[in-house]
Amino acid sequence: MELKNTEKQEHSIVALTIEVSKAEFEAAKDKAFKKAGKNITVPGFRKGHAPRKMIEKLYGDGVFFEDAFNIIYPDAIEMAIEQSGIQPVGRADVDLGDPAEEGGLTIIAKVPVQPEVELGAYKGVEVEKETVKVPAADVKAELNRLAQRNARTETVERKAKKNDTVDIDFEGFVDGVAFEGGKAEHHELTLGSGSFIPGFEDQLIGCKAGDEKDVVVTFPEEYHAKELAGKEAVFKCKVHKVEETILPEMDDEFAKDVSDTCETLDDLKKEIADRLKKERQEAADHAFEEKVLDAVIATMQADIPQAMIDSQTDAFVQDFGYRLQMQGMQLDQYLKMTGTEPGAFRAMFHDQAERQVKVRLALEKVAALEDIAVSDTEIEEEYAKMAEQYGLEADKVKSMVSVDALRNDLKISNALEFLKKNAKVKKPASKKKAAEAEETKAEAEAADESAE
Repeated sequence: MELKNTEKQEHSIVALTIEVSKAEFEAAKDKAFKKAGKNITVPGFRKGHAPRKMIEKLYGDGVFFEDAFNIIYPDAIEMAIEQSGIQPVGRADVDLGDPAEEGGLTIIAKVPVQPEVELGAYKGVEVEKETVKVPAADVKAELNRLAQRNARTETVERKAKKNDTVDIDFEGFVDGVAFEGGKAEHHELTLGSGSFIPGFEDQLIGCKAGDEKDVVVTFPEEYHAKELAGKEAVFKCKVHKVEETILPEMDDEFAKDVSDTCETLDDLKKEIADRLKKERQEAADHAFEEKVLDAVIATMQADIPQAMIDSQTDAFVQDFGYRLQMQGMQLDQYLKMTGTEPGAFRAMFHDQAERQVKVRLALEKVAALEDIAVSDTEIEEEYAKMAEQYGLEADKVKSMVSVDALRNDLKISNALEFLKKNAKVKKPASKKKAAEAEETKAEAEAADESAE
């Protein structure tokens, strides 16, 4: 077999034309015959003992063609890829051309390959980064949330006030007729929580245990049950119990109760402030990283083959399926429950997959341009980190993750760190200025449309 032609096509496809001689294809047919012929029955012969020519005469010359092709193709495409020096990124689409000699074979394999990548300015890209702050009000709000989670309730005989919890029976009527889903018994409702129709909770303020009251409300126009939207309803309510929420005292004992590491309220405040700062810093760092990558891929030029995007989409779908399995659900069950077609579900990941492919290509190009390397020490440290993370021996991890794959991943990570280190950080515009800028942009676009 021989690679006769290599042709670059659009969308990073390379067409490899491979010639297989008659003798080579005949040898493949003989192998196919020996493998499949034993299961073929020909009148006058014991099963599996008919000559190849007799089988071809009875069933046609092409009876062993497909099996022979499958035998010879792997070696043919491997040879062609090696000789052409291409980097495949997906499976080839295969066509057959006119054979060079009768009885031979011409294979045209259209192989998606690693695209050529050109970057614009990638060093010194200017992007915004949030300055992390933790105001005292945020710490206080977090303390209040902790207090709410550790609050206790106590039944009271007085009239209900806002933030009290009432135990009620209710039944709803529209035009004097009870409607489906409008009835409950011993429902606990916190007044002021906003969990019921607007106006419902306010009308129960002032009620006490044993009271009965008609609560009159109007369903919102956008209410999910269309038959009730915009209609007035009367809920006949009976109050069984009123409970007061009693918050714990904000003192050192409270700090000890809600934290294993704090001895005083001041310790707890510092712990909360440190945690919030860490969470917000991580979020700001991630947002900054994404903006840097967006700036780099915005000027990147690459004719990306669809196979790369499809492969990344497959990875996202598979990962989603794994996470569902951890929750005890199969992907097909999820699709049925949500009424989602498999094709539409895959399409949900397309943009994310395309961006991921672009990011990887851009970082690989940066690594090449900047000659970014990965030391053996970095490799060993990463293996050790992975072993600790998964609770495995380092040698076991090494048998599961090849050193080349790990080196490439670390090279990508180092390229990302290079971009972030060389980026120019600017403070984000104030929300007011940002809104004004958006308004000006919208006005300019509207003016352009009018001019057209």
